[in-house]
Amino acid sequence: MEEHVTVIGGGIIGLAAAYECRRRGFSVTIIEAGEFGGQASGAAAGMLAPFSEIEEDPDDFFRLAFESLTLYEPWVSAVQQSSNTSFEYANTGSLHVVYHEADQLALETRQKWQGDFGVDARILDQSALQKLEPELSSEIIGAMHYPEESHVYTPDYVKALASACANEGVTMYAKAGEPRLTRTTEPYEIKLNNGTVIETEQIIVANGAWAKSWEETLGIRIPVHPIRGQICSYQPDTPLLSHIVFSPQGYFVPKANGTLVNGASEDLAGFSTEVTEKGINRLKNWGPHVLPALEEEPPVHTWAGIRPATQDGYPLIGEVPNLPGVQLAVGHYRNGILLSPVTAAVLADRIEAKSDRVPMTLFQPARFT
Repeated sequence: MEEHVTVIGGGIIGLAAAYECRRRGFSVTIIEAGEFGGQASGAAAGMLAPFSEIEEDPDDFFRLAFESLTLYEPWVSAVQQSSNTSFEYANTGSLHVVYHEADQLALETRQKWQGDFGVDARILDQSALQKLEPELSSEIIGAMHYPEESHVYTPDYVKALASACANEGVTMYAKAGEPRLTRTTEPYEIKLNNGTVIETEQIIVANGAWAKSWEETLGIRIPVHPIRGQICSYQPDTPLLSHIVFSPQGYFVPKANGTLVNGASEDLAGFSTEVTEKGINRLKNWGPHVLPALEEEPPVHTWAGIRPATQDGYPLIGEVPNLPGVQLAVGHYRNGILLSPVTAAVLADRIEAKSDRVPMTLFQPARFT
């Protein structure tokens, strides 16, 4: 008889975990309070950019993110095949731009330690940068070029992953409300609001910013809180960029449909996904310092999503003490899209009692207890 895995939460991490466990032969159920991918996952810009976003000396978070990037191409192929759909996965490369000489010097330090990991990192001066991206502001004096960084079109990726789960035989409950753990000894018992009872040997709690509601049930501190991220997009007449561009005040991601995504303005607003004038104005005011052509270009779309942040900035991934077979996978903050393949792989590896593929001590859920 197949061992049963139940996933709580249908965002990108929950869907990825359900899909990976099903691919490995487990019987899988996934439960989502609302719509699959309806919160942070569907609202994300979809950058796969661990080298641009992790500026300090390497730690195990960098190793986790790097491992996930290496998994992405075969992961995308598998999801597209299982879902019978395609979605944008673009290896555009990225540019981390700088405005001051001191920041240019800091790129050399970063290039050295990232080079030790085999990262293709190339420092460009202003002349080389202007040849590569002529629409960039003359205020920018240089950049680090990462040819290996990529992005996905997140709404389509989430839909494809949900379809892949369904096509592979995952039992899926959407708009199910908050499930309850009604038996805390193995095999566990989970009860849905409609009265459905699920018996399961393995549980993965992957409900993002809502994970704190499981603290009492699991007997562990889960210091995850919501951060609102606001994003806008432009539809210029002609493409302004061919690379992802990171600047000190935000990023730009050119999509295949001609949309230029600009993010992100962050604030503490509880679980509100309301777009604010202040948040979008911060993006609009900075935009021309990266792309002068945006000076007279109004955004065509604005939106916001909830990002699950933790107390120390690292996700919680791994076993819950005193509850064998129960794992957490929450608190991925801005990196849920990037970390989805590796998180799914680590969770499934642990169910199969395999060794961790990267060091995971930094992410153990018990670190706050």
